[in-house]
Amino acid sequence: MISLYQQMIEKLNALVDVPLLFFRLILAYGFYGPAMMKLGNISGIADWFEGMGMPFPTLNAYLATYTEVAGFVLLFLGLGTRIIAIPLMIVMLVAIQTVHWANGFEAGNNGFEIPLYYLLMLFGLFIYGPGKISVDHFLKKFLMSKM
Repeated sequence: MISLYQQMIEKLNALVDVPLLFFRLILAYGFYGPAMMKLGNISGIADWFEGMGMPFPTLNAYLATYTEVAGFVLLFLGLGTRIIAIPLMIVMLVAIQTVHWANGFEAGNNGFEIPLYYLLMLFGLFIYGPGKISVDHFLKKFLMSKM
């Protein structure tokens, strides 16, 4: 029984990079829609931010928009994953605090459930990196071969 368990663990270890790829792709897809919506109406987003009492609403609208656009592209590619995870985590924390917290946990009530899941996936990517199925990994291998 122990031998069978050890064989199963070895096979699962070979798949360790697959969840990291899935996290990146799900997050990239999740940021794509809001980023494109914000790009199409940054002044409306700035007005919305101002209505919530957010300081520097226009600046924050641009920062949130371009962070999400960069996040979509970089997460999709697995390029600079740990770096882009930091501002995206900040965006999620701000979204939870300013938009979702008052609505409770459930996503169906516009609660903080989904941004919390995004935050946790981003934190995982920040800690573990993008995995072997990424541009970051291929760049690292390329650069190491040049040394």
